[in-house]
Amino acid sequence: MKIVAFAGGVGGAKFAHGLAHVLPPEDLTVIVNTGDDFEHYGLYICPDLDTVCYTLAGMANPDTGWGRVNETWDVIENAARLGGPAWFRLGDQDLGTHLERTRRMKEGQTLSQITEDFCKAWDIQSMILPMSDQPVRTMVETEEGDLAFQEYFVHRRCEPRVRGFRFEGVEVAEPAPGVKEAIQAADAVIICPSNPWVSINPILHVVKSIEKPVIAISPIIGGKTVKGPAAKMYHELGIEPSAVAVARHYCDLITGFVFDTVDRQLEGEIKSLNLRTLVTNTLMHSHDDRKQLASHILSFIGTDL
Repeated sequence: MKIVAFAGGVGGAKFAHGLAHVLPPEDLTVIVNTGDDFEHYGLYICPDLDTVCYTLAGMANPDTGWGRVNETWDVIENAARLGGPAWFRLGDQDLGTHLERTRRMKEGQTLSQITEDFCKAWDIQSMILPMSDQPVRTMVETEEGDLAFQEYFVHRRCEPRVRGFRFEGVEVAEPAPGVKEAIQAADAVIICPSNPWVSINPILHVVKSIEKPVIAISPIIGGKTVKGPAAKMYHELGIEPSAVAVARHYCDLITGFVFDTVDRQLEGEIKSLNLRTLVTNTLMHSHDDRKQLASHILSFIGTDL
């Protein structure tokens, strides 16, 4: 079964890692959000793309879910001592990634070409693609004005109240080479348990149309998110955060919806949206949890293909 997964950061990376353990490498393509990419210290940084790559390479920090395992912070600490900004923590190993990516981009290489080379160097067997080689920038519209996503998410710690979102450059951005082909060849598309507003919506705006079965996994469990501001965003936009809210968010696109057992009582309401449902453990505390969730969802998809 050939699968395309749409992924954001930590939650998407964990689920993609589970898929990579239960599917042959040639049967998995992960398309990653690049709407939160930005420049810092003159370097081109791709937080979601790097989180997915580090996770599939077995190099991610297991405590945070982002960054590198056994990281050190000498460079950023010395830069901060000299007056440089330290609100976005760049580890020493991580800096190597950003330095080499930036060098290659200045030479004219595309983000997808660079990502392919990095995946080879890190021995990642499955295909990982940025959603686009053209820049798309997620802007968070807040009561305090419009903020670039990393300014909102990291520097301001998601404190400003959200009013909406826009994706600068999305009108002219094309899917990266291989994205359309992977979707066309796939048996199904899985939307990972990532933030629907700022991790998945940018991908959907770039891809535009999907003529394949699409399954979504709720990132909201018991009205809360495991990580990130998705539940807060729903609440501030006047929507009660829940698995039902996520199902409604995607209902015009998806045919099946996966949510956690703690929300089993919501199954009837979700089924009323004309969706097939899978109620299972979606918390991924361990590698076994990731593989089990991936296996359950592949079986769920297989019953309808």
